[in-house]
Amino acid sequence: MITSIQASAKQAFLDAYAAIEGQDVAPLIRRLRQAGIASFDDLGFPGARDEDWKFTNLGPVLRHTYQTAAADYGLGWAEVPGITVVPLAWAVAERPDLVEPYLGRVADHRVWPLVALNTAFLTDGLLIHVPAGVVVEQPVRFSTGTNGPGAWHRRVLVIVESGAQLTLVEEHHSQPGDGTLTTKVTEIVVGANAHVDHYVLQDESLDAFYLATLAVQMARDSRFSTHYFGLGGALARHEVRVRFTGENSEATVNGLYQASGTQHFDNHTVIDHAVPHCNSHELYKGILDGKSRGVFRGKIDVRKDAQKTDAKQTNQTLLLSDDATINTKPQLEIFADDVKCTHGATVGQLDEQQLFYLQSRGIGQAQARALLTFAFANDLIGRVRVPALRRSLEERYLQTHHLPATEDE
Repeated sequence: MITSIQASAKQAFLDAYAAIEGQDVAPLIRRLRQAGIASFDDLGFPGARDEDWKFTNLGPVLRHTYQTAAADYGLGWAEVPGITVVPLAWAVAERPDLVEPYLGRVADHRVWPLVALNTAFLTDGLLIHVPAGVVVEQPVRFSTGTNGPGAWHRRVLVIVESGAQLTLVEEHHSQPGDGTLTTKVTEIVVGANAHVDHYVLQDESLDAFYLATLAVQMARDSRFSTHYFGLGGALARHEVRVRFTGENSEATVNGLYQASGTQHFDNHTVIDHAVPHCNSHELYKGILDGKSRGVFRGKIDVRKDAQKTDAKQTNQTLLLSDDATINTKPQLEIFADDVKCTHGATVGQLDEQQLFYLQSRGIGQAQARALLTFAFANDLIGRVRVPALRRSLEERYLQTHHLPATEDE
């Protein structure tokens, strides 16, 4: 059943597409746009009857009217020798041989409605290309922001060829009062024997809506890790889809989010073990206060021929308020018989015995609660291998809980 709000919002975006349809863009972008809008017209916005969206109502997002804004990427680093970091539109025009095999093929607009919407409004984006064998010593870091209300459709394509190594840090912000909608699609291609560490800091304003999809394709003997830190947004959905296409590969998918007030965080992950001899490790943690709501839906698919799969999935949620809510659904779908797969979810409040112990040592109740909450978060913050980002996250969480900053290493 399509609600009147969904139908009205869908028509508004179809009209917005019609207004930009005649823009002068490269043939590849034009073809992708046309395919994206056709898929979006067919799929529409997901609703409560869509199993993947059962606990997230897009009504608050769809009630607004948005003007399409031009995506802006703050390229705040010096040129990195040996790799390419350029606007996606330039790469499509100048290097179609590099872009065309991957753009729009890792993230599937035919079945993922928000990817379809993002693709329909594809104008520009960011391309990061690491040639074979190149080891990028320093993290590549980019940030996005807004300069007014509107719908921002951001696109990132990362190609890391065989034997190459890259650490990538994304930061996403918006100005309070803008009431922005961001759809973001990041496609990452990890070549044979390549290694990618990926970090996302989502710190949108509290009146913003953030709908992101990360799609990853992994070749043989590759290593990939992604670490998501969600702090901002009135409603934020972070979707991760990892697909193994070559044997002997390993993926780590971690996430930490903290919500308060009436914030709504939805984390959706799918790890597709399509080939044998691959490992995946997943840990998602949530901290919920006030009347906030969290959703975790994680699925591990093990296909018939994916023998010797080793997959672990854990979801842990800390409720700081009696009014906070979590809906968690870890899933395993296994069609192979020689595998090691585990999953589990825990939901709880701060340990009363630990609180009593800290208070018996002269620590006030509020500070004791803050210390235990930070310890819960720091399990994942401490795994960040980019020192500047780790310190920034530590400071942010410490400030949130009114704790003194730690000393620099």
